[in-house]
Amino acid sequence: MSAAALKVRLRQDLISAMQAHDTEEVRLLRAIVAAIDNAEAVPVESGRDRANLTAFGLGAGEVARKELTPEDIAALMDREHDERLAAATEYERLGQTAEAARLIHEAELIDRYREA
Repeated sequence: MSAAALKVRLRQDLISAMQAHDTEEVRLLRAIVAAIDNAEAVPVESGRDRANLTAFGLGAGEVARKELTPEDIAALMDREHDERLAAATEYERLGQTAEAARLIHEAELIDRYREA
């Protein structure tokens, strides 16, 4: 699935989750959309002309975003999933089972989008 198609699906699911007042799913979907947006961001080059960054007006200083491949998306989703499972393991080790359960649930929700 392309990054654009996944973002459309995530945003539609986000609206549904917000309407259903499902705060856990809303939090997760926002985090995934933000992770994709961050992955698409183009780093500012150190030698770049700073005048473009301080210009005013609509579209001033905008640059094209990176286009993520399906492999990039798969790696990002795997990373988000694995980070939650690793954190859940640590929380379980510390005896914070409620937080561990929340993270495991988030990892399961991410699986819905990894398989798409």
